[in-house]
Amino acid sequence: MPTAAAPIISSVQKLVLYETRAGFWINQFIFFQLHKRYFLVGSNHAETKYRVLKIDRTEPKDLVIIDDRHVYTQQEVRELLGRLDLGNRTKMGQKGSSGLFRAVSAFGVVGFVRFLEGYYIVLITKRRKMADIGGHAIYKIEDTNMIYIPNDSVRISHPDEARYLRIFQNVDLSSNFYFSYSYDLSHSLQYNLTVLRMPLEMLKSETTQTRQESFDIFEDEGLITQGGSGVFGICSEPYMKYVWNGELLDIIKNAVHRDWLLYIIHGFCGQSKLLIYGRPVYVTLIARRSSKFAGTRFLKRGANCEGDVANEVETEQILCDASVMSFTAGSYSSYVQVRGSVPLYWSQDISTMMPKPPITLDQADPFAHVAALHFDQMLQRFGSPIIILNLVKEREKRKHERILSEELVAAVMYLNQFLPPEHTIIYIPWDMAKYTKSKLCNVLDRLNVIAESVVKKTGFFVNRPDSYCSILRPDEKWNELGGCVIPTGRLQTGVLRTNCVDCLDRTNTAQFMVGKCALAYQLYSLGLIDKPNLQFDTDAVRLFEELYEDHGDTLSLQYGGSQLVHRVKTYRKIAPWTQHSKDIMQTLSRYYSNAFSDADRQDSINLFLGVFHPTEGKPHLWELPTDFYLHHKNTMRLLPTRRSYTYWWTPEVIKHLPLPYDEVICAANLKKLIVKKFHKYEEEIDIHNEFFRPYELSSFDDTFCLAMTSSARDFMPKTVGIDPSPFTVRKPDETGKSVLGNKSNRDEAVLQRKTAASAPPPPSEEAASSSSEDDSGTDREEEGSVSQRSTPVKMADSGDSAKVTENVVQPMKEVYGINLSDGLLEEDLSIYTRFVQLGQSQHRQDKSSQQLYSRCPDGVIKLTPISAFSQDNIYEVQPPRVDRKSTEIFQAHIQAGQGITQPLGKEDTSMYREYIRNRYL
Repeated sequence: MPTAAAPIISSVQKLVLYETRAGFWINQFIFFQLHKRYFLVGSNHAETKYRVLKIDRTEPKDLVIIDDRHVYTQQEVRELLGRLDLGNRTKMGQKGSSGLFRAVSAFGVVGFVRFLEGYYIVLITKRRKMADIGGHAIYKIEDTNMIYIPNDSVRISHPDEARYLRIFQNVDLSSNFYFSYSYDLSHSLQYNLTVLRMPLEMLKSETTQTRQESFDIFEDEGLITQGGSGVFGICSEPYMKYVWNGELLDIIKNAVHRDWLLYIIHGFCGQSKLLIYGRPVYVTLIARRSSKFAGTRFLKRGANCEGDVANEVETEQILCDASVMSFTAGSYSSYVQVRGSVPLYWSQDISTMMPKPPITLDQADPFAHVAALHFDQMLQRFGSPIIILNLVKEREKRKHERILSEELVAAVMYLNQFLPPEHTIIYIPWDMAKYTKSKLCNVLDRLNVIAESVVKKTGFFVNRPDSYCSILRPDEKWNELGGCVIPTGRLQTGVLRTNCVDCLDRTNTAQFMVGKCALAYQLYSLGLIDKPNLQFDTDAVRLFEELYEDHGDTLSLQYGGSQLVHRVKTYRKIAPWTQHSKDIMQTLSRYYSNAFSDADRQDSINLFLGVFHPTEGKPHLWELPTDFYLHHKNTMRLLPTRRSYTYWWTPEVIKHLPLPYDEVICAANLKKLIVKKFHKYEEEIDIHNEFFRPYELSSFDDTFCLAMTSSARDFMPKTVGIDPSPFTVRKPDETGKSVLGNKSNRDEAVLQRKTAASAPPPPSEEAASSSSEDDSGTDREEEGSVSQRSTPVKMADSGDSAKVTENVVQPMKEVYGINLSDGLLEEDLSIYTRFVQLGQSQHRQDKSSQQLYSRCPDGVIKLTPISAFSQDNIYEVQPPRVDRKSTEIFQAHIQAGQGITQPLGKEDTSMYREYIRNRYL
């Protein structure tokens, strides 16, 4: 059943900043030029609708922005810019130039910021498409431009302005910041699709009646308000915890139209294509880093007074069938898990210059006040149960990490005694470091058991009912799956919260194992595998592992200053010996970053997020001895409010458990939505036109510009005779991914084919003793037991380039499976002869005589027709029957070619008029 709502697409996707330059002559030799205003012109992707912002440049410290809220057509914008150009030119006959200059082109506004002088505007000047979810593009910021707004004539200089500017720009916006014009990245897929499936009556009650002020020649027909052709467009308020430019947009939030507000997230976004016998399935990984209590490794530990923890990241894996793009008709599934520091008041003193500074509990919290605030937030966003997987060490010679475990256990036990038994917090302690050192224990096997129990308790989200294959091939684990089952699919209730001390290496491996388990259930729910189980060394798991490694490296660089030290291969104990030297270098890099550069990075984050506001007459950011009072706001209050020690949760949240309160349809949540009714062909809700742009000339490079990792191209073996299924377990030498680097390229592919084609069979002892270096190296690689994604390839030097070129061509047996130069076997020749005789017999068959079957040549198999065609023959088939409607469409097409036009229907007329109005009026 089609949904009655669709996401609203922002009408500001392309921006041009114009600068007016009016001036006058003071005398014959002096010309005084005024830079009075900036005009920011934004348009949608098709450039059919425009909005204009006027920014005053004559105010030295205030920001004056005027938005007329009018939607311009292309012709109206040209006339407006022409009048501005003409009105700001100098007098006729005198020296001068154009009055309107194009300053910069952009793709969005990050926000406005002020230090000690005037305001700056931050614009996105370069972007790159990173993922696609249901036709909604997700972009990564590649470059930005920061422009000072006040002109030089009114600028009041300050000596510390340049230093604040350098600190602010130390936050690299081109590093892992993402945005989307139509998809809310701050919320999960479950929330976004749940909002779109709200009951029709509630959408009608929340509809805001808006009307364009421009003249509309079709206004009298009431296309927007009549009948069932209207579609509700929904835009939800972002979850500000994961928005990183909320403070930068706060000053203009109530002064401009919502299309100007482009919210960005920080973290990770990656997408890969899993090809299942030609059926494309997109696997997307999105990580949202919290902007609350954000910072670097040793400078941000534990939690603040509001329950926000350090290094809090929400990771969501999304699975979608790419053959159907629509949110309505497509199949989508997601699973969410969280990482974050232990929710206590604790820190580590880095002044001792030790690799592992001692852990200190800063404040006594006997009633678990800060933990209660943190878990109350989680219950509101994710529902119950909240599962804690604590990976810190339990047994130590000197008490270090165990301090956190003891305090966390006490806090959870205290909070659980007041919760209803069915919604208590589940605590799972597991010393992962101890298991890693043991030779008798397999770390990943234990993690797999934990992952199965976690996924069974929380369930996952899928937007379609259980497929028929689950009835045909029932599975015991599927029937035990938790979550909430609804008529339209399943909902995830509750979440897994994983932590170690840093929430980096151990946490990423644990999250990978839980995500791998959830991925199996997601594939099973979409009918793509017969059992909810995935094994290592398959193309699907290798692809997923690469996504999680990139995800872990990115998050580790943001918080710890280096990439992951211990990876999945480390815990599988199959990492090559060269990995140990890399781990040492990453450890040194992390120590150097923590000791020398983290303080500057922390200052930049505090300034960017608005935690610190520069003020004249107060200490500067670099003069503060600590930022503790900036992040713990209750220290500045005389009488801080106290929550109940027993009823520590929000009352509305506990009533709707296990469902998350944020997804419950209630008055408080409806106020967070912007609902507007559109015609079904309006560009603001038509994602098909937004993606394919059928009314303009486009190219494949622009429409399909996303080059993602593919399981068939990058992981599946290139040899013939291999099962192409991505769920088949491969041997170490049966993979298309090279271990020479993380990313594949053309040279590696050529060398891969060369290795696969020219590898000789295992030689005898005598031949092995006299073999060349290359052959012996190949043999050693084949005999090695190290499991990698692909066969290691020995790089050839320049002298062997001709030899490499000759061996690129594969032999005939590798390509066709047989060598045609060899003689055919007698059995194969007999089969081929029977096939030829069968074809000749069918061709000469006389339908009127049934006696020919008895005179068939020897060896011919008698076949009984099993199809529904009356003339069952390899040369003749019954022509298909065409229904009446299709015949009429074909006849109308023939008549149109002869110049005989058919009268247009009402729907066609409405669509054409809507196109004319949006394009030219």
